[in-house]
Amino acid sequence: MNKKKYTYRSILTGMLCLFGAFLIWAQAPTNQTQPKKTKVILLHADQGKADKVLLPDVQILIGDVKLRHDSMYMYCDSALIFEKTNSVEAFGNVRMEQGDTLFIYGDYLFYNGISQLAELRENVKMINRNTTLLTDSLNYDRVLDLGYYFDGGTLFDENNVLTSNWGEYSPATKQSVFNHDVKLVNPQFELTSDTLQYNTYSKIATILGPSNIVSDDNHIYSERGIYNTISEQAELLDRSILTNNGKQLTGDSLFYDRIRAIGEAFENVEMVDTVNSNMLRSNYCYYDELSDSAFATKRAVAIDYSQGDSLFMHGDTLMLVTYNLNSDSLFREMRAYHKVRMFRTDIQGVCDSLVYNSKDSCLTMYTDPILWNYNQQLLGEEVKVYMNDSTINWAHIINQALAVEMKDSIHYNQISGREMKAFFENGEMRRVEVIANLLLAFYPEEEKDSTMIGLNSGEGSLLHLFLENNKMKKAIMIGKSNGTLYPMDQIPPDKMRLPSFVWFDYIRPKDKEDIFEWRGKNAGEELHKSTRRATKSSNKRDLMK
Repeated sequence: MNKKKYTYRSILTGMLCLFGAFLIWAQAPTNQTQPKKTKVILLHADQGKADKVLLPDVQILIGDVKLRHDSMYMYCDSALIFEKTNSVEAFGNVRMEQGDTLFIYGDYLFYNGISQLAELRENVKMINRNTTLLTDSLNYDRVLDLGYYFDGGTLFDENNVLTSNWGEYSPATKQSVFNHDVKLVNPQFELTSDTLQYNTYSKIATILGPSNIVSDDNHIYSERGIYNTISEQAELLDRSILTNNGKQLTGDSLFYDRIRAIGEAFENVEMVDTVNSNMLRSNYCYYDELSDSAFATKRAVAIDYSQGDSLFMHGDTLMLVTYNLNSDSLFREMRAYHKVRMFRTDIQGVCDSLVYNSKDSCLTMYTDPILWNYNQQLLGEEVKVYMNDSTINWAHIINQALAVEMKDSIHYNQISGREMKAFFENGEMRRVEVIANLLLAFYPEEEKDSTMIGLNSGEGSLLHLFLENNKMKKAIMIGKSNGTLYPMDQIPPDKMRLPSFVWFDYIRPKDKEDIFEWRGKNAGEELHKSTRRATKSSNKRDLMK
């Protein structure tokens, strides 16, 4: 029984000792967290001297000196070894080597073996595989594996040359940082900055301050982002700007591919054409430099400010397409698709889609187009507006044309026909030609006080209408026609409105912000396209199919 107690007690005591040893081992500092305290070792020197009186604890080495500290080898013409501080001062043809990847050269070196900091001066060169750093003052921290200069330097690899007043380079991570008067020179572009990071392995430059990237074709301004100098792709933030051929593309974020020559901008985008005084705004824009074409969507709006009073046009999608680039026959098309609304002080319009062609300065509106000019309204199946220096010269309303002028909430001048041509001067409608299938409901006025005389109701084949001060003043029918003038108190109710009359003031854009609010026509007021009667020959062809 006593023997068993002794055995149990021995086992328990042994376990407690092992547990205590484990605690002591766990709390003891490891070698990984403590810097190595090895001495600088002399491997070779042609001559060695010592002066215990003038230079106690100092070794004087002359000729083909070779030293080692851990894995770092040091070479020079002459050196002083300070034994107390475990430091070295080296002179002439200084060279440091670590493995077969890191070489540092200079005219002078002070190396502290305790802190493992090397200070090299004059004609300093650091080589790490494909990367070379040149400067006159370099500190290299072996613990951090980091070299840095502070009085100007140049770093270059097989692709880029970087210069700055201050910089650092890590051979382990291949990461470098540059500050003050930074310049990156590449065969394709030049980047200047205040603060820049660059990785010599990935060849990616990280922009951390106001920077300009300039090439023969364009200019990029950014304060934050990355630029891959191999793929030549940039991802930029903080309202970066891409400028090309008089166009400036700006966004909260910007992607640019220099090889493919395309740019994409996201959120609060502006694309400004400084040559033609217009711009695109949206939350997404795609721009192709080679074809000089653009695509914008997400609250997209085109703005023309060439005439002082800006024209704002919105559509679900806006496109700019250029034809015959780099030729004398160059022309552009501006296309807007779906739920198009536009506003300017003197003119407003809506339609489903439109195309503006710079070749003939014609803007064509498709699917339920309506134009307003002050208190006049024009509509039809299709509207062509011919511009002159961004102002309307004349408009062609094709099929089911209707012109309406609001005199008051009850009385409207109305003219309908197969087609109309409206002519403008200084942004105001001055004359209208109505061609074929003419119907008229017109209120002539007294010359003196503009009092309405009555209602002129008629029909014919051709009419010339003249306007002054945004009012219909005189209507002249040409050719075969008939009409009746009803006094104001004898107007038949069915004569006050033409069959096609409608006043779309509830759809009309009120201001530049209202262009984003789409409002459709009320039920029963839609315009149905006219159909042409098929000829006998065409019917015959249809039967033969």
